[in-house]
Amino acid sequence: MTFNQPAVVLTVVLLVTAVLINLLQPILAPFFIGALLAYLGDPLADRFEAWGMRRSLAASLVFSLICLVVAVALLVVIPLLGHQLDLLSGKLPAILNWARDVASPWLEEKFNIPIWSFPVADAQTALVENWQSVGRIASQMWGQIGSSSISFLTWLTQLLLVPVVAFYLLRDWDILVAEVRGLIPRNRVGTADALASECDEVLGAFLRGQFLVMLALGAIYSFGLWVLDLQLAILVGVLSGLASIVPYMGFVVGILAASVAAVSQFGEWSALIGVVVVYGIGQIIEGSLLTPLLVGDRIGLHPVAVIFAILAGGQLAGFVGVLIALPVSAVIMVFLRHFHVSYKLSDWYNENEGDVQPVNAELLDAETAETAETEEYLDHEQL
Repeated sequence: MTFNQPAVVLTVVLLVTAVLINLLQPILAPFFIGALLAYLGDPLADRFEAWGMRRSLAASLVFSLICLVVAVALLVVIPLLGHQLDLLSGKLPAILNWARDVASPWLEEKFNIPIWSFPVADAQTALVENWQSVGRIASQMWGQIGSSSISFLTWLTQLLLVPVVAFYLLRDWDILVAEVRGLIPRNRVGTADALASECDEVLGAFLRGQFLVMLALGAIYSFGLWVLDLQLAILVGVLSGLASIVPYMGFVVGILAASVAAVSQFGEWSALIGVVVVYGIGQIIEGSLLTPLLVGDRIGLHPVAVIFAILAGGQLAGFVGVLIALPVSAVIMVFLRHFHVSYKLSDWYNENEGDVQPVNAELLDAETAETAETEEYLDHEQL
């Protein structure tokens, strides 16, 4: 094998990379998380650097900002969520009783669904027992980690590696990109630069934009439900924001959870009006402002493709696969779009076009119009 066979070399590199990811999966999580943080912080570091700041100082400043955000999340958000989870554990019996005494008879009356289809009593017992065991399981896990010095050191090392990897990658990000660019064959640099630029645009729109959209929606839903005096407002709002990584999933999950919580708390179906208003306003803000402004329309991932990518990543590479599933899928979509355009312009796709004889003038006109539409679409894709 020589380096004059780029397709063979690329195939071998991809196969070796896949094998290494599979073999090194237990230790890759801190490196992927650190690389993700470095990628997210690189544009801000570049901005500071353009203002005359040295790269090391710019990276240190951005790294400090990232640590500050994480610290605020740990000190403020997590205790609030813990309080909400405790509140939910106390409300579970009431919610299940409402499902048995109110929701089940209503479903039976309106849709002829028998009550026996909902084993509420068994579900209540199982949920309460499992919920109470969560604390015991967490305590046992922590005890096992503490009792095993090797396990504890491994866990602590991986945790401490995340900020270390993030800082050094952030500091040397431009150097690493230049080194990778220097390995590309000189006659392919232009194409590689175009693909890299589009991949960066797509990844930036998804990782930065979608993350900000999730945060904004979580805040909007939490505030709106808090105004309605819903006791589980923060928990349901955060859950809705996190589920928004899949289009419309946050709306569906959130409005169902908020509806159950509202009706069980207030005991009136009219409480659903406020929930619908809150999530309706959130959808309007997301569709008309947040997504166009922060994400745009360059990602090109269908909601079903997002769900499949997350499940496939988890199946193939566990937690690391879930982390990289959507970014990898976004990059694959960039290459598929370019392959689609190249295929439509190739001689192989158009080689028999002259052999097809039109049956009549109307068919010829139809084919001419279709060809013009195809060329217009390809011109638009290239732009």
